[in-house]
Amino acid sequence: MTTAVAHPVAVAAVNALTGAGGHLMPAAELSSLVGVDATDWARFAAHWDELTLDTHMADGGTYRFRRYGQFELDPAAGALTLLPHAPYRQESEINPLNGGVERVFDPLTDAFAGDALLRSVLVELGRVFTAVDGTAAWNVKLHPYRISASAGQTGQPAPEGRHRDGVTFITSLMIGRTNVTGGESGVYTDEGEHLLTTTLSEPGDLLLGDDRRTLHSVTPVRPVDAGLAAHRDVLVIAYTAL
Repeated sequence: MTTAVAHPVAVAAVNALTGAGGHLMPAAELSSLVGVDATDWARFAAHWDELTLDTHMADGGTYRFRRYGQFELDPAAGALTLLPHAPYRQESEINPLNGGVERVFDPLTDAFAGDALLRSVLVELGRVFTAVDGTAAWNVKLHPYRISASAGQTGQPAPEGRHRDGVTFITSLMIGRTNVTGGESGVYTDEGEHLLTTTLSEPGDLLLGDDRRTLHSVTPVRPVDAGLAAHRDVLVIAYTAL
């Protein structure tokens, strides 16, 4: 630990990330850290109704809806700067399914990018990550996802399987689950040792990982009632040291 953090929730996260490299922060803890409640999470979830179809899925799937944007963050000052919209790229060795090409997604809406809850989460997590390794500034990439499921199509939150994202720290924030089963998240060491498994279920449940030292995966989701709409909404946030 290189920089002090005062909140006990943040201290626990720093200790876990400095140690094994993975950490589950339940919704009550994250809500305490950023000063929000269930009403705030419900309001925030409405942004997911504005996501658009991901047309870049190499498996031909039409189950993923998303947007994309990135910030620069100075956690000490609490300063977030929205960066100009640009294509998203991962190399094939990081993402064998969809990597190696520039993917153009619709940008975050202004309301989403300016949301006070979002900005509080980004700053507080940046302070946790700075306390782990001393990084003073971060590039923060945001990937709000809706993974839909139906009788005819299983939803794949992580179609590439067990993987890393090629960043410094990676987080998955539960926004909501509607009529789905599955979606179990796992975190592993490079050697395949299992660190933790959890099914994010409550809005605000957060899984954090040191992407340099761990791999992660999420199992498919299927509808509980095939006659009703089914989806899993998450926000994946990737922090890369600048």
